[in-house]
Amino acid sequence: MPNMTDTRTSKSASSSANGSGPAYELRLLVNKHGDWRLAIWQLPSPSTPRLQSPEYVATLRGAALRIVENRVIKQLSRANIRLGSLAPGKQKRWPMDEDLSLTLGLLFRTLAPMKKLDRIRQVADGIDQMSREEAGYWLAMAMHRKYPRRVLAALRTLLTLPSN
Repeated sequence: MPNMTDTRTSKSASSSANGSGPAYELRLLVNKHGDWRLAIWQLPSPSTPRLQSPEYVATLRGAALRIVENRVIKQLSRANIRLGSLAPGKQKRWPMDEDLSLTLGLLFRTLAPMKKLDRIRQVADGIDQMSREEAGYWLAMAMHRKYPRRVLAALRTLLTLPSN
């Protein structure tokens, strides 16, 4: 019997592929210095009629990306996304399913301003352990609230509180 995660992922991927679910895209951008960043965008689809053009979800680059790089690459490879190499100044795009987009979008938004390595690892571990619904909730709060920094600061605090 397949586990629930596999079933949800395949449903989400097939609903995005046939146009009935939200559509997301991963963009790999390499600047002229060879530094790279990953960005997630939500694309217009029949299930999101409010979108007339792609909507920015999140970007991750620099030290935070280097710290979680292996974990992100593993998640992407499970979705058959292989980053490979890219020449400086170029960009590459891949379609993504909703579950992976929610998790990575939240991860990217939450980690982007962080600098402390141990806290980055704690937050990344906490987001990895979240259910699809919890990640969707936090990402929606971070994208559509008047003060999204407060939402993300609260999430970082919750995920890095010492357990007694």
